[in-house]
Amino acid sequence: MSMFRIFDVAGSAVSAQSQRLNVVASNLANADTVAGPDGSPYKARQVVFQTLLMGAPGAFGRSGDANAGVRVSTITESQAAGRRVHDPKHPGADAEGYVTYSNVSPVEEMVNMISASRSYQNNIEVMNTARNLLLKTLQMGQS
Repeated sequence: MSMFRIFDVAGSAVSAQSQRLNVVASNLANADTVAGPDGSPYKARQVVFQTLLMGAPGAFGRSGDANAGVRVSTITESQAAGRRVHDPKHPGADAEGYVTYSNVSPVEEMVNMISASRSYQNNIEVMNTARNLLLKTLQMGQS
């Protein structure tokens, strides 16, 4: 594997973690929302990654691509029931006086955010290390 392929692998991971961070931000922004006009509350979303093996056909959408890496294959919605709170005075309450909130767990989303952020940082560090190794190799060749 070429040294330059490291940038492809780490770059794909950075892109995937960036998408994961966007989904986490959306989930956190909707953590306390109530059911919308259609009667269904916001559902938490989760990112599903797919590993791309080196030399696998169709990697990154190109046929015969020799890159390895990761990509977001789908974004799924949680099917867990929303949190129901008894508050008959709330304008969004149903006939029984319950308000249905989203099924987002802020604690789980914060853990996802920390994990995605650290993965993002680690892949940036991989790219910086590879860059420094390439620069050192060029310097050795100049001497």
